[in-house]
Amino acid sequence: MTFCLGIRLNTGIVGISDTRITSGNETTRAKKVFVLNRKKHSLFIMTSGLRSIRDKTITYFNEVLEEQDKEFNKLYKAVNAFAEQVRRVNQEDKKSLDESGFNFNLYAIVGGQLENDERHKLYMLYPQGNWIEIGQATPYIIIGNTGYGRPILDRSVRYESDIKYTLKSAFLSFDATRISSNDVDYPIDVIMYLNNSYHIIEHRFDKNDLDMISELWREKIEKGLNELPDEWMNQIFDKMDLKNADRLIV
Repeated sequence: MTFCLGIRLNTGIVGISDTRITSGNETTRAKKVFVLNRKKHSLFIMTSGLRSIRDKTITYFNEVLEEQDKEFNKLYKAVNAFAEQVRRVNQEDKKSLDESGFNFNLYAIVGGQLENDERHKLYMLYPQGNWIEIGQATPYIIIGNTGYGRPILDRSVRYESDIKYTLKSAFLSFDATRISSNDVDYPIDVIMYLNNSYHIIEHRFDKNDLDMISELWREKIEKGLNELPDEWMNQIFDKMDLKNADRLIV
């Protein structure tokens, strides 16, 4: 499984991708982010799904960029070109994958800004090659292991959020997924993009870099739970014989 997260803010884009690859009983690490930085021409692609499908699709797309890159003056055009390669690999490999018991399951997050884009963009691409644009109402998308990391984002991140604040929330979304799932883990690759900068920043964090933040968050959750009012629970506990409930912890 995978954890890839992209968040589109008013000021830019924040993204996080884990690096764990699980195949049967084997676990390896590999980068899941492809980044292109050129003059007034920056984009990234995060992927989840079978590694072989991902590598083949990115290889084909790289070839397209070498031959047609100047034709892509808006990000959606590059997304369409990437989608064509996804469909191409699907046509080439789907039959053999089906026969081997595997699904064609490549999902992708594509973000950045090309020269004629007024602002940065963020898209989510499906295995069929169709896509959606991530807007202001729900400014983030997760692919891979999607369940555990959503609550913190739904409660904290808005389109107008500060980019540093958003990176904290993004990390906690990853951390919740890592703790609750054994197929998502460090190192993580973080990407940052500021509107009209035409340059994507990449940085990798290892477990030792962020363990202190994870532990501090655990302590704050425990402290916050203890500080929540508990008078509302009296309606339940008043019905119980607490004197004889020696196994009850209160």
